[in-house]
Amino acid sequence: MSDSPSKEQILDLIQEYAFANHNSFSLKDFYSTKDFDSHTTIVPYAGRVFGPEEVAAASSAILDFWLTLGKNGVIFEKKFSEYIGSTHSVLTNSGSSANLLAISALTSHKLGDRRLLPGDEVITVAAGFPTTVAPIIQNRLVPVFADNNPLTLNINVSDLEELLSERTKAIFIAHTLGNPFNLFKVKQFCDNYNLYLIEDNCDSLGSLYNNNLTGTSGIFSTQSFYPPHHMTLGEGGMVNINSDSTYKRLIESFRDWGRDCWCPSGIDNSCGNRYNQQFGQLPHGYDHKFTYSHFGYNLKPLDLQAAIGIVQLKKLDIFSDCRKRNWKYLRKSLHQFSDHFYFALPTHSTDWDQEKGDYIFDPQSPQVEPSWFGFMIGVKDNCKFTKQELSQFLDSRRIHNRMLFGGNILRQPVILQELAKNPGSIRMKKSMDYSGADKIMNSSLFVGTYPGLRKVHLDYICDTIKDFLNEHD
Repeated sequence: MSDSPSKEQILDLIQEYAFANHNSFSLKDFYSTKDFDSHTTIVPYAGRVFGPEEVAAASSAILDFWLTLGKNGVIFEKKFSEYIGSTHSVLTNSGSSANLLAISALTSHKLGDRRLLPGDEVITVAAGFPTTVAPIIQNRLVPVFADNNPLTLNINVSDLEELLSERTKAIFIAHTLGNPFNLFKVKQFCDNYNLYLIEDNCDSLGSLYNNNLTGTSGIFSTQSFYPPHHMTLGEGGMVNINSDSTYKRLIESFRDWGRDCWCPSGIDNSCGNRYNQQFGQLPHGYDHKFTYSHFGYNLKPLDLQAAIGIVQLKKLDIFSDCRKRNWKYLRKSLHQFSDHFYFALPTHSTDWDQEKGDYIFDPQSPQVEPSWFGFMIGVKDNCKFTKQELSQFLDSRRIHNRMLFGGNILRQPVILQELAKNPGSIRMKKSMDYSGADKIMNSSLFVGTYPGLRKVHLDYICDTIKDFLNEHD
């Protein structure tokens, strides 16, 4: 009987298989036209980019068969914190779960007078993704909606003072489509009024604000590792903690059923006090591993996902550079259609310099370098066609495009139902003016910038838009 193959031999074969069968997902030369056919090729708005290394890393974890979060999770959390510059990072099963954990942790009784209580208010924005808003309502807090700037897609900071009340305790907003919001003004506002700031960084990993990565200015920031995002684990998310370990333990408690113990799965009594403490009305010495301080969840990912993340993180800077390159290429190419369309601008940017192919900034303002999630195209008011017609034409040419997620969330059925059921559960501006969010919803869409797109794809997008305009001249 022959000896069984070693793990290294198995992984070598897996890498060969992955190279042969998944090569279409690998990062290609920007100028390559291989496998592109304008009559059949689909141009996704986003997608996963990976190589044999990720497949081998996941397979290695499977061969070890430690399926729940383990050693790979510890390594990935540490390396991610080092990359982004946070104090701690806690891995979870999605970006939406990361948002839920970030808000839930701030309701903990362990924060004393700093905890968020039912009825406390959290400022957010009208146009965005609903899972930034949902955790606020799910924790019996009140979302208070600011309008969006339709050019930056981010919060209109001039709304902040109007929305402030004695119940305001936090701001929870996203760096939208990769574009950092006005961190200078928002952070200043939070500091002035002693508010928590949570950055939803799910669309913006790798974006720079004044040469610092987004995700380190708030008490927490959140990440998503779903395939369309800047790096992927298949599913997955992260909460980055920019404070002491107290907050890390709160996030972990809510992630891990609400338990009070912070020993990792499979490791017992790391603190040495498992059987000699008193909690609630439990008997003295009751097993700390089964002591619960919160009504929590089970939101852990698998260790094989963390193994993929370790490899993807090594490629993140390259992925970000590709996104920035692709956005600028589209912006320069589509400039000829500026009579019909307007395009997103980085926060603090005053204009686009077509000759240099770059943004224009006032040297005295904060400098911003988005790692773009997508390329926003807005249809101007004087056009004879609609955003919907443009979207359908792009679809007919197999160019995937998306709206800005939920559009103006205040127009969504779920919000209308919530207001009808409990009018006090949501607060809006007294003027009810959300024209910025409405403009984003009614006039704009976005196409892809993700690293899997090459020059040939971007040229096809531009040629298709030219064909569309010729038909609507």
